[in-house]
Amino acid sequence: QVQLVESGGGLVQAGGSLRLSCGVSGRTIYNNAMGWFRQAPGKEREFVAAINWSGHDTDYLDSVKGRFTISRDNTKNTVYLQMSSLKPEDTANYYCAFRYSGEVTVTSSDYQYWGQGTQVTVSS
Repeated sequence: QVQLVESGGGLVQAGGSLRLSCGVSGRTIYNNAMGWFRQAPGKEREFVAAINWSGHDTDYLDSVKGRFTISRDNTKNTVYLQMSSLKPEDTANYYCAFRYSGEVTVTSSDYQYWGQGTQVTVSS
């Protein structure tokens, strides 16, 4: 059973930074792509960032490009999302996702396992 646990969320002022972590247990993530999604109240879940198995290929939501960076440490079975220059519109519950394939995708249904989420709130 693959389990994903996010951490690092919290309350931050606009312009601030947070680093989210996603620890995976139950199997290694060495060959697998990982993604981050978010869902704000009353809105659908949306893609934020993804990273391929090697870390050499990434993809981002246009509105977070240049502000967010996804990375991974396969030795720790962990994926990170460094968020900088945060805006109130980044407020959401952030979810980590695992897929069996090693290639990035922005489609949520392509991911097989999900964490419970960590709340990020950005105040203006």
